[in-house]
Amino acid sequence: MHKPPVIIDEFQYAPDLLSYIKIEIDNKRLQEFESNESSNGMYYLTGSQRFLAMEQISESLAGRVGIVDLFGLSNKELNNKVQTPFVPEIENLKNENNQEKNMTMEKCFERIFKGSFPEIYINEAFPLENYFESYIKTYIEKDIRKLVNVKDEIKFMKFMVSVAARTGQELNLNEIANDAEITNPTANEWLSILVNTGLVILLKPYTKNIIKRVVKRPKIYFMDTGLASYLVKYPNPEILESSAYSGHIFETYVVSEIIKSYTNNGLDSKRHLYYYRDNKKNEIDLVIEFNNKLYPVEIKKNKNPSKDSIKSFIVLNDIKKEVGNGIVLCMCEEIFPIDRDNYYVPIRYI
Repeated sequence: MHKPPVIIDEFQYAPDLLSYIKIEIDNKRLQEFESNESSNGMYYLTGSQRFLAMEQISESLAGRVGIVDLFGLSNKELNNKVQTPFVPEIENLKNENNQEKNMTMEKCFERIFKGSFPEIYINEAFPLENYFESYIKTYIEKDIRKLVNVKDEIKFMKFMVSVAARTGQELNLNEIANDAEITNPTANEWLSILVNTGLVILLKPYTKNIIKRVVKRPKIYFMDTGLASYLVKYPNPEILESSAYSGHIFETYVVSEIIKSYTNNGLDSKRHLYYYRDNKKNEIDLVIEFNNKLYPVEIKKNKNPSKDSIKSFIVLNDIKKEVGNGIVLCMCEEIFPIDRDNYYVPIRYI
């Protein structure tokens, strides 16, 4: 009935459509040999439960579909800036036409507390607490109940709160399961739901041995800092900023913005972003791998981090890959050098 391009929302509720879409795409591809028309972009299938239909997609649309993850609004989008994947090549950052004013601590935590859901910015009068309360209720009733048999919604809420409280930290499934009073297998199943519905991201560790990246514990990040702050019951940005939670939620904000910079450009952030930690207590918040080059990144909430922030960067020299300059993303006002190879960079550049 409708000539492409066509957008089909919540397509997972009508998986039988996929076989018909396949026929239409294949017919269009045959016509491409005789005309300049393209079969790309005929159908846009959207939905919060895309993974439910992944089996049907792999069977019906193999070689005919591209999958793009969409998270909340990025800082660049909110400021009407062109977004490119964040790569901390210092000369490129210096040359970037970044006219945005430096973000103060107050403004930063207002943004963190508010989060990135578009509806919040469309309808400014909507109270945040009411919005998040409604969102969680809809999420559990609309998405969760259709994905898994959650018999005890109170325990699922405890589980979500426990995960939010640990954002920016290494995943400890035992602690989360204990908090929610559920078994480890149940916690693992519920975590996969949060990951597959885009609420959280698992950041893999960087090691020379690719197999060990799968074995070692990932770090967990809530993709919306507003939702995380609501779940752990912070009432306003001021109390959030002065809390013991502030460092982890600040790191979560920075990492989530960098993840968005990759996904918004059609790139898989899991192929570019890692963290580093070894048994000698060397830690690097973020290791960015881009064009076969490694960039160490530390994330600090304060305005004047000490030089100790970069002390672990040297461990990357033992890896047989080219290492670029390192940076400390912080609340400083301008880019300035720490030493010959490392720099302080304001978070407005992410």
